[in-house]
Amino acid sequence: MASNDKLTSSRVAIIGTGVSGLAAAKHLAHHNPIVFEASDSIGGVWKSCTYETTKLQSTRVDYEFSDFPWTNRDDTTSFPSYVEILDYLESYAKHFDLLKFMKFGSKVIEVRYTGNDGTPQMVDLGAYSNLLPGKPVWELAVQNGDAGDIQWYAFEFVVVCTGKYGDVPRLPTFPEKKGPEIFKGKVMHSMDYCKLEKEEASHLLRGKKVAVIGFKKSAIDLALESALANQGEGGQACTMVVRTTHWVVPHYWVWGLPFFLFYSTRASQYLHDRPNQGFIRTFFCLLFSLLRAVVSKFIESYVKWKLPLEKYGLKPDHSFEEDYASCQMAIMPENFFEEADKGMIRFKKTSKWCFYDQGIEFEDGTTQEADVVIFATGYDGKKKLKAIVPEPFRSWLEFPCGVMPLYRGTIHPLIPNMGFVGYVQSNSNLHTSELRSLWLSRLVDGKFKLPSKEKMLDQFFKEMDVMRRSSRFYKRQCISTFSIQHADDLCNDMGLNPRRKSNLFLEAFSSYGSQDYRLNQED
Repeated sequence: MASNDKLTSSRVAIIGTGVSGLAAAKHLAHHNPIVFEASDSIGGVWKSCTYETTKLQSTRVDYEFSDFPWTNRDDTTSFPSYVEILDYLESYAKHFDLLKFMKFGSKVIEVRYTGNDGTPQMVDLGAYSNLLPGKPVWELAVQNGDAGDIQWYAFEFVVVCTGKYGDVPRLPTFPEKKGPEIFKGKVMHSMDYCKLEKEEASHLLRGKKVAVIGFKKSAIDLALESALANQGEGGQACTMVVRTTHWVVPHYWVWGLPFFLFYSTRASQYLHDRPNQGFIRTFFCLLFSLLRAVVSKFIESYVKWKLPLEKYGLKPDHSFEEDYASCQMAIMPENFFEEADKGMIRFKKTSKWCFYDQGIEFEDGTTQEADVVIFATGYDGKKKLKAIVPEPFRSWLEFPCGVMPLYRGTIHPLIPNMGFVGYVQSNSNLHTSELRSLWLSRLVDGKFKLPSKEKMLDQFFKEMDVMRRSSRFYKRQCISTFSIQHADDLCNDMGLNPRRKSNLFLEAFSSYGSQDYRLNQED
């Protein structure tokens, strides 16, 4: 492969064109960024990690950019399909003329730090460096096409928007001679299944004994697709191999009440811990802990009444709140348990299993024959990120407690001139990515300044402490129980009014969404 000379092409680079990459490109458009995308189109996981049945987990109004509402946003009877979402994202990119910044088929394969004469400084907790220092501090090697030339670019600031999902599958490990190599059937990850055309996927599943490993949204969708592909004569049941169960809900209503009342209003989030709370709030949160438990049990009671979780041994051992606080709640497809009742979807709970030549062997000694085994075990976002970020910054990505210490969900205090959008999750990732991108744009433009690295890390520790108290799954970095406070912090930094509602009643008891943060003349 040939390598061309280095070019200083733009002050700002953006890596990725998923939801976060599009938001970053829109808000940094005045810097004429170059946006690198390894695939041939925008969409991120909506393009590369979807099945035929994949749909959004919410209505349109809960998944839209503040300045680009859906044309049919009043349709609250159905969730949009992944095809509709891709069309929406494409329309957003065209409406704001973002495609002109994008280089498709351009994979970033190497990143070098050239600031400070190419030598990263030792860890210090002083002031963060100037985001646009007037000269390039990062060099990016970009491969054009699968085997194309490598082009080098130089930038003052880089925004990483590759996300936590897709590209790098997370796969379980097995003892010697107990792994896929001894299995006579077909083994694949859900990422590879997503690449199949509709007819290929149907042919793979039809008439086959399929085992799906996992019980999160992708696994649930896969099991349903297998059951639907095996309708009629010759159809075979799909077996879900479940290690950890998580709470699923049938829809966004609980005993006749809208779900947002329980977690997505200022009043409801006031019951939960938040970073930087004083002694009095901490005391009240301790008193409110019983009320939070009652709310969680209230929701659990409805879910258990509506869905046969106990019948199939799928009731989680932890509270509903723990799954919501770690962004793991999922909407169950309405016909999923109909297929289970017909025997087309079966369940096997186990903590350990391995392969044998005809299928899967479980820790209790039982076996399950299989023709196809599909891992719906998620993605290794850390490994994907470490492939981009060079040393010594790679070693600091998860310093000091195993998760990325992002201030305001965006800036790593120990990595200079680099932002990350789309890595700290919320109950509405599009909304938070857009707001963080606006925040990042104003930061880059010098509208406000960052605190010292020590203070940024201190803020991160406080947020992690809240997450740790909220859920055993805290390392997923989810801000769902204090998302409005997070948005308030971003608004305060930018000099915007954090109170976005028209009156006190709505401020306390209505949910917050993207439209609340649409900028007006006062902003």
